[in-house]
Amino acid sequence: MTTAPVAVALPDWVALRARTHGDHVAVEAPDATLTYAALDERVGAAAAALQAHGLGAGEPLAVLISASAGFAVAAHAVPRAGGVLMPLNARLTATELAWQLTDAGARFVVADEASRVAAEAAARAAGGVTVIEAETLVGEPTDPLRSSRVKGAAQPEPRPPVHSGRPESERAPAPGIAIDPSRAHSVIYTSGTTGRPKGAVLTHGNFHWSAVGSALNLGVEPADRWLACMPLFHVGGLSILLRSAIYGTTAVVHERFDEARANRALREEGITLLSVVATMLARMLDADGAPYPASVRAVLVGGGPAPRALLEAARDRGLPVLQTYGLSEAASQVTTLPAADALRKLGSSGLPLPGTTVRIAQGDGHGTASAGEIGEIFVAGPTVMSGYFGRPEATAAALRDGWLHTGDVGFVDEEGYLTVVDRRDDLIVSGGENVYPAEVEATLAGHPGVLECAVIGEPDERWGRRVTAVVVPRAGADPEALTADALRAFCRERLAGYKVPRAFTLRAEALPRTASGKLQRHLVRATG
Repeated sequence: MTTAPVAVALPDWVALRARTHGDHVAVEAPDATLTYAALDERVGAAAAALQAHGLGAGEPLAVLISASAGFAVAAHAVPRAGGVLMPLNARLTATELAWQLTDAGARFVVADEASRVAAEAAARAAGGVTVIEAETLVGEPTDPLRSSRVKGAAQPEPRPPVHSGRPESERAPAPGIAIDPSRAHSVIYTSGTTGRPKGAVLTHGNFHWSAVGSALNLGVEPADRWLACMPLFHVGGLSILLRSAIYGTTAVVHERFDEARANRALREEGITLLSVVATMLARMLDADGAPYPASVRAVLVGGGPAPRALLEAARDRGLPVLQTYGLSEAASQVTTLPAADALRKLGSSGLPLPGTTVRIAQGDGHGTASAGEIGEIFVAGPTVMSGYFGRPEATAAALRDGWLHTGDVGFVDEEGYLTVVDRRDDLIVSGGENVYPAEVEATLAGHPGVLECAVIGEPDERWGRRVTAVVVPRAGADPEALTADALRAFCRERLAGYKVPRAFTLRAEALPRTASGKLQRHLVRATG
């Protein structure tokens, strides 16, 4: 007699912790501090309101809310209501937001007061999108739900449910009912080298196994307080909220990064875990010369390797720094370098988290590179996304034979430690934000005086890398229209501020290209 295996199922994380850790603080933020019992109550009320609005099973719902307890309520309420969380970058322009709303076929966007003007403009441009007021949705459970239909095109039909190859189940299960781990939880838009964002579909299982891998790596303490001062619309910040709920620990949310505020939190507010990029850590260390308490268990640093001087300074001040490598398509962390190896393995991003496999592909993509040989980084494991929303060709290109083809280049040494050589082709990581040159180049190409251009990253002491544009003017172009101020103003009307080049260089000769016409940015970087 054989017995069929029992299907793996996951709980509603907040509902479970409301039963097991009801009085424990779930979220501590500038707008509110919520225990798990209080969070569960607000999540339930918000989920019911979203269902009353007609949110369909597996339907993306956009969220444009500042880092707050309100964001946490929405992040848990959308999946409980049956929808798929679609956090939007609050720094994008209305045009950029509208593109994502249209791409996802989103019929609803939840926006707070700070973002409502941008949300309404984006909804108007997308056509027929309902803006839901976050203050009423995620506030006290007794608050009424208010929304406004933005005038524009007719209300679009909902897109097919977001799923990972199998039919979506019925509307979201009530709290306590098992959730299929393959069910989509979030769509995280991440820019691509083509210049248009793609929505990485992350499942409940992706986030669950990411939390498990992190727990096996870092351990979990009942008194853990993980500081989230990275944007919550990025997978790194969102993961802190979700992991904390899975563990039953506390997520401490800062509305924005401030080095003095972060230092105070570590020294006076019992923070045990922190996630930052190297430039943020440098600003914290530069803010004062005081040591840090032993209660800080780990500082995870992503966005590229940290300089030796920074690592030594952190060590001398009592901060255990763990360099990491991660990406949206793998639900955040992929590898992490133990603090004890920070200087011994300088520049390395560490070992794969438990449950994750990393290999370096040879040139043909089929074989495995030997130790020290540079090639594309492939990732496999239960944290890898189910695909790109509405992008079957991009999904097929990224997910092949069980491996995520990251587009990043690196090598693994004899001990299995990963070193990332370049970030996603020509990605520029500036102040913790990802800037893809192709998107900025496409914007500049729309300027009547620009013949061609290349966008590259250059070293910057404050931001890590700064965005720089090399522009070839059209013959006869007005020089006044091609000054740095004029080009910057042109970009600011069309791009988020962090994407706007900080420097412009005019170049008389044509940009270097391959025989097929592909721009060779590495040669632009080398020649200026």
